[in-house]
Amino acid sequence: MLPGPFQVARALAATRVLDASDLDDALDVLRRDPVANAFVATRVEAVGLDPWRLGGELWGWHDEDGRLESLCYAGANLVLVDAGPEAVHAFAERARRQGRRCSSIVGPSGPTAALWALLERSWGPARDVRAHQPLMATTTPSAEVAPDPLVRRVRRNEVEAVMPACVAMFTEEVGISPLAGDGGLLYQARVAELVSAGRSFARFGDDGEVVFKAEIGAVTAGACQIQGVWVAPEHRGRGFSESGMAAVLATALAEVAPVVSLYVNDFNLRARAAYRRVGFREVGAFMSVLF
Repeated sequence: MLPGPFQVARALAATRVLDASDLDDALDVLRRDPVANAFVATRVEAVGLDPWRLGGELWGWHDEDGRLESLCYAGANLVLVDAGPEAVHAFAERARRQGRRCSSIVGPSGPTAALWALLERSWGPARDVRAHQPLMATTTPSAEVAPDPLVRRVRRNEVEAVMPACVAMFTEEVGISPLAGDGGLLYQARVAELVSAGRSFARFGDDGEVVFKAEIGAVTAGACQIQGVWVAPEHRGRGFSESGMAAVLATALAEVAPVVSLYVNDFNLRARAAYRRVGFREVGAFMSVLF
């Protein structure tokens, strides 16, 4: 059922683009669930709420007493944070009126499904909808899998060496090449940024090719999130994903954050089993809508 004019007006009145004066309140919302909110929290903790530095706007939804209760990051991705039914409707109306500017919608599965149901008519069709992506986390190093001693941080002079593996991973995962559009300039800059920050890890073979790689993509004081896990096709089925993840996990817990998380497609049964063996447990579920 579509909302009436009164409901639309109320929804829009309850939402606005947040600014620097809202930073403390926004951080309070983000810290309610450090694991689920790691992506948005990383950006806000690093640069604040200035849209240019943030790479998008942060919308806020306020309750009838004016308290900030929910957030929506609107940049290259549209990401809900702690959004109940009223907030979802409000954010959907704002997004519908603005028009689609993002390449994906990502977030907790329940609210994201509700948001997509409201936006699909005007924003659809989607290229792919991944309705259930288990969110997994752990606070302890692997007790079952020994870390691969050859997995290490990628050095700054190895960006070109790791780039083909990053492109292959992205293409397999998302279904399109990250080199499309701008020729990959933004994607290459992001890979270089992670390498420079010491958050890109790999095992290199004797020929210099990448055998295993992964990155710590999001980092906050409360949690970090591993992304981009990939094993070269010719090395799959030999346990490199498990031992490699155990190595990245050990470093992340020791040097980055007290909780390490990731999310994975539900149909990727082999990866889910590998992550469970390393020690990750399901703590929730995400949903992704890809355009």
